[in-house]
Amino acid sequence: MGCTAADVVAALRAATLVVQEHRDELVRLDQAIGDADHGENLRRGFTALLSRLDAEEPTTPGKALKLVATTLISTVGGAAGPLYGTAFLRASAAVGDAAELDSEAVAKALRAALDGVVARGKAVVGDKTMVDALTPAVAAAVSAAGSDAVDGSVAAVLSAAADAAAEGAESTVPMVARKGRASYLGERSAGHLDPGARSTALLLRAFADAAAKA
Repeated sequence: MGCTAADVVAALRAATLVVQEHRDELVRLDQAIGDADHGENLRRGFTALLSRLDAEEPTTPGKALKLVATTLISTVGGAAGPLYGTAFLRASAAVGDAAELDSEAVAKALRAALDGVVARGKAVVGDKTMVDALTPAVAAAVSAAGSDAVDGSVAAVLSAAADAAAEGAESTVPMVARKGRASYLGERSAGHLDPGARSTALLLRAFADAAAKA
């Protein structure tokens, strides 16, 4: 069974709740090595998204993803808006006008999202950014989509991605930041979880949980 526009919308609504629930945590993480605005910026962006989803109903997964992109770009400040906006915009372009997405299409969308983030932020693995969570997530998704060891469903692919993203986010704790405001701290940035990597892991877990319920 494929992932429909309604499934994507349900996942986005679930993600909004997760962002709201973890707003304070993300603020604290960003307080340590950034501007302390990551949690509030994401909360504002996803709350605006919820309003737009209430006002209009995307007819394809791609249109739903594009709606996320345009909303986050226009409402989220700091680096998160352009980065997440670009990620969802690239994912939208990758899936095109398909009415449903299978596991391989979801993995392809995640790959496109990562490519967009890297192109926009110029970060690589080890820089202590969201790329450290998203890169292993994409690798896990691609592997799960093409593996006989899992059931090959969208839920299984997203669950593998979410697990890998969580591990990737944790891997940022000992890193010294080489990108963004955290890089200004130099060695003092070590010992802190990167807020962008954490929010990436949270969003992918929300998407995976929603897919499991679909």
